[in-house]
Amino acid sequence: MVTVSPSECETSPTWAYALQLPHDARAARIARVTLRAVLAGHGMDQLHEVAELLASELVTNAYRYSDGPAALRLRGLGGNRLRVSVWDTNPHIPPPFDKRSRPLCPVPATAAGGRGLFLVCHYAETWGGYPLGDDLFGRGGKLLWCELAVRTVGGVAAA
Repeated sequence: MVTVSPSECETSPTWAYALQLPHDARAARIARVTLRAVLAGHGMDQLHEVAELLASELVTNAYRYSDGPAALRLRGLGGNRLRVSVWDTNPHIPPPFDKRSRPLCPVPATAAGGRGLFLVCHYAETWGGYPLGDDLFGRGGKLLWCELAVRTVGGVAAA
């Protein structure tokens, strides 16, 4: 058995965590709690509010528009960058993730929904999505992802 101290983890520029989520309305809350713990463990607390919002929107989208399980993957990219990815069983890539060349249009105030992916595109530094072909286990679907970073403003960290 190998024991890793926190100081060794802090020097590692990249890391990844994956969380399997059942098709359950509580999945977004579980994803937020997990994300908060991961970011705290890696000293990226400055990102937790924005990262929780974006992860919650992606997981909620997976729950609402697919009928199977989903998976959340959190990956530290080094340089205080974070990638949040959500896989689900529905292969349809929703706008605006389907074509980034289209301008983002705000959702009317009277609309009952449709703001989630708009928020992801607005707050993330980069984002994208792609369909996944069926694998040996019959799982295809899609992967939607976004990236954000801790930036320093006048020597102070800001998300």
